Amino acid sequence: MTTPRTPHTPPTGRLVLSGVLTAAQAAETVAGIRAQQCDDGAIPWFRGHHLDPWDHTEAAMALDAAGEHEAAARAYDWLREHQNDDGSWYAAYQDGDPARPTDRGRETNFTAYVAVGTWHHWLTTRDPAFLDRMWPVVRAALDFVVRLQQPGGEIGWKREADGTPVTDALLTGCSSVHHALRCGLAIAEERGEPQPDWELAAGALAHAIRCHPERFLDKSHYSMDWYYPVLGGAVTGAAARARLDERWDAFVVPGLGVRCVLPNPWVTGGESCELALALWAAGDAERAHEVLRSIGHLRAGDGMYWTGYVFEDRAVWPEERTTWTAGSLLLAVAALGGDEPTRAVFGGTDLPEGLAPDCCGNG
Repeated sequence: MTTPRTPHTPPTGRLVLSGVLTAAQAAETVAGIRAQQCDDGAIPWFRGHHLDPWDHTEAAMALDAAGEHEAAARAYDWLREHQNDDGSWYAAYQDGDPARPTDRGRETNFTAYVAVGTWHHWLTTRDPAFLDRMWPVVRAALDFVVRLQQPGGEIGWKREADGTPVTDALLTGCSSVHHALRCGLAIAEERGEPQPDWELAAGALAHAIRCHPERFLDKSHYSMDWYYPVLGGAVTGAAARARLDERWDAFVVPGLGVRCVLPNPWVTGGESCELALALWAAGDAERAHEVLRSIGHLRAGDGMYWTGYVFEDRAVWPEERTTWTAGSLLLAVAALGGDEPTRAVFGGTDLPEGLAPDCCGNG
């Protein structure tokens, strides 16, 4: 049973960061995300486009970081009300309409992330009724994910629309799943309902991420595969800093942001903000701040952020301003600005560890 606690009150400057966001700009960005939220709580990429469960949750977390707890709670209610019987969600829904899934694949990464958002909302609000509502949702979601774990510890990518498991594993997705399992374990601990299967799954997954890159599809030309093992908390300490240093020059374009994929001359806001979070988690706030300052050119007149910029052509591409890009920016600013729940979720220092040997000198 949970017990009521005093809700977290974010510091006044939670979304203000020198050279990145003023208070007025932050308010404009938050309003931009709110404007895209549907009446039932769904947060699509933008109105008329699709919703995916991961980016929907990312945007909800940004709303919580901004103090918009009621709007965030409605986003989690959408997940609770439209969860599939097996604990998953579909990969995409047209404009957030649960009756119109456009991709009936069920991705493990997308499904697991509800645990991260739920833990963040709990830390922000200390609302026991919310945790009571969401605990069965989180439990079913992570059980769905763990059932796709392979003998080597990696998690299969998804189930196809017909239920066929895809056993190939993605390093980025698995790193995010590792983060979600630890958040799920924190929720279980808060409720006094241990989940030893999740502990074993998280440990085996961390071991695979740290020590067995051959167990994942080779996507090393994507920047996410570079920084996500750090962002997801599987690689920490000196190993994290060494990993981020190793490919810095390959992916970071000074003054513009982070490439999404090599060798394309395309920097993207979401990847830049996620890298900033990973840098902050690894103890490098200075470079995190530098990366966030570099993407100011992606800010649009309405306070939202363009997805990316093709720097050889000096052109914004694609011409879309997504809720998840704005959300990732707000979360990165919140972490650097001292927002305690956001720091707890992405810093990971208080999250339970899985049970696994460490063969790689991590830490």
